[in-house]
Amino acid sequence: MTSLINPEELLDKALRASHQAYAPYSQFHVGAALLFDDGTVVTGCNFENASYGLSLCAETNAIVDANHRGLRSGLVAVAVHGGPLQNGKISPNAHAITPCGRCRQMINEVAQLGNTDPQVYCGHEGGYTQYSLSALLPAAFGPANLDN
Repeated sequence: MTSLINPEELLDKALRASHQAYAPYSQFHVGAALLFDDGTVVTGCNFENASYGLSLCAETNAIVDANHRGLRSGLVAVAVHGGPLQNGKISPNAHAITPCGRCRQMINEVAQLGNTDPQVYCGHEGGYTQYSLSALLPAAFGPANLDN
């Protein structure tokens, strides 16, 4: 991990992003923070929809924002944090929140564009669990698979 920011700081940014989530159906607020090799941190939160399948995850929203800013390579780390909304406050989940399969694939797209294997920090009540993206998504399909 680069010395630009430590995992706890990145997870704090993810948790703060979760406070902006729109989750009226599940009451489960999730935030994500992406760290790029130039020190840029981009955050996102989940946004639910009454047509549940159209809901967007925090990681996907952060990736789309990063793309809009021209960041498509140099992904160093991803932090995901959040939990259920209880009495108007986010109660950090007792278990690590890992990116869903779709989000792992989205993160992989950015990682492969920059030839990185980012660390993924998954926050929970007692701290965090750390994985490499390649451990969460082994033998991933990506841009390199489409080269002729």
